[in-house]
Amino acid sequence: LVAPASHGCTIPVFRYALDRWETDVVEMVLPKAVAQQQEVRELLRPLRANGAANLQVKESDDASLTAPTLRFPLRPDTVWSGALTSQSLHELLESPARQEIIRRTLAGESVVWIVVDDGGKEAGEKVDHLKKRLAFLEQAAALPPQDPDDPDSQLGPGPPLLLKFGLLRLGLNDPAEQATIKMLAGPTGAGIEPGKPFAAVMFGRGRVLGAWPLEGVTDTVLEDASMFLIGRCSCRIKNENPGWDVLLNIDWTEELPKVREGTSKFIAAASSVAPAKPTPTPAPQPKPVETVVLRPNTIEAAVPAEGGNMLVILPAALLILAGLWLWRGRR
Repeated sequence: LVAPASHGCTIPVFRYALDRWETDVVEMVLPKAVAQQQEVRELLRPLRANGAANLQVKESDDASLTAPTLRFPLRPDTVWSGALTSQSLHELLESPARQEIIRRTLAGESVVWIVVDDGGKEAGEKVDHLKKRLAFLEQAAALPPQDPDDPDSQLGPGPPLLLKFGLLRLGLNDPAEQATIKMLAGPTGAGIEPGKPFAAVMFGRGRVLGAWPLEGVTDTVLEDASMFLIGRCSCRIKNENPGWDVLLNIDWTEELPKVREGTSKFIAAASSVAPAKPTPTPAPQPKPVETVVLRPNTIEAAVPAEGGNMLVILPAALLILAGLWLWRGRR
């Protein structure tokens, strides 16, 4: 017996994850005494009532838990721990970097590389190299051909299928992004030393494929990770793929159809704050030459008064002299 060859799904990994992989839930664990505080209940009420984020709030009787704690999905590792206020909750849910990652994903970027560094010259040179390498890969690589008649390879709602690699740079000590940096670095065992520059790659609905020390992101690492994510999805079970999810304040099921409709609030919010275009400086214009036109009735006014008298006296004197000379000649 000859079994027919199976080519599998032709949808790229990054797009299959965006269309079909549900996000893992991030847990916010509260000590029981904190959970009973009225201000905390009011603060968390919007999250309990159909909140958009992949966040679940739980109470705990654990005596060793002294403060609200955010944990990695499916892992006990701590992302954040501290006083729960409106400001700290906002930073946990909607940091600028994660909002930008959501916007880029909805706009069609296939993969987003995030570099976390101290802003030094060496790191800047590394970032410039990575940008050039990603630009090269965009030109050299190609997405798998899509069969519109294959029922297993139908795209879900969302942005057009594009091959586009993005790069986002974060400050290692940015206070607004500390939770983001911790989630990008990954749980214990991910290989990232706290306080050291690193790079991570994200795709789908906030899935981190992996993170590497910045000096370890060679061209081979960059290409292998990027090519894997734009290649055919060979394993459709999310938990059998490497990586971990981060906390994002978005309902993907609700927002992806809005991208095609042009009503996504994430893209609209970004496009409404377009940078102002510089006003061009006008070129200096030559000063016009003032031309004085003398008309017949203005000639006398244009000549000085003394000049006018001489024009009358000289011809008269010449006529008198000529007359005297002729009179003397006849005598």
